[in-house]
Amino acid sequence: MQEPVRVALIYGSTRENRFCDTVAHWTADRIWNDSGFRLDFVDPREPGNFARTADAAEAFVVVTPEYNHSYPAPLKALIDSLSREWWFKPVGFVSYGGISGGLRAVEHLRAVFAELNAVAIRDCVSFANAADQFDAEGCPIDPEAASRAMSRMLASLAWWARALRAARRADQCSGVAA
Repeated sequence: MQEPVRVALIYGSTRENRFCDTVAHWTADRIWNDSGFRLDFVDPREPGNFARTADAAEAFVVVTPEYNHSYPAPLKALIDSLSREWWFKPVGFVSYGGISGGLRAVEHLRAVFAELNAVAIRDCVSFANAADQFDAEGCPIDPEAASRAMSRMLASLAWWARALRAARRADQCSGVAA
């Protein structure tokens, strides 16, 4: 059996009554259902020791809304508070919003993570008109489509995390990935 991948799930919103909680809880449930992962949480409302969590993480999943065609400022501050902790680790995205489903936020985040030597994976999960996509219990109205997208994203995240884990371990002496 393979060693589990340690994933940090990052909440992208700090707003009062945020919808991020609904999407993040669903995302966490999907990650927990996959035995290949260990899960930690990062909430910008309660930053605690984010540097330690990020340093220990082998992969990240960012749950982000789209605000004004981009991602929220508290998420930017959280990302910018670190540097080497992001290096050579994959980042997956679960986005939500209006008509675009948060994909414009994801596109901006891809550029930021590229600058941080992180690998933004292609597959993502997106909820357009998100408030209409979840029932009162926080479950997607179309669970099959959402689960298929999440399974693809998690498979890609796991592959990249394991490949980059091996590369970081093999390259410990060079100082590049250490």
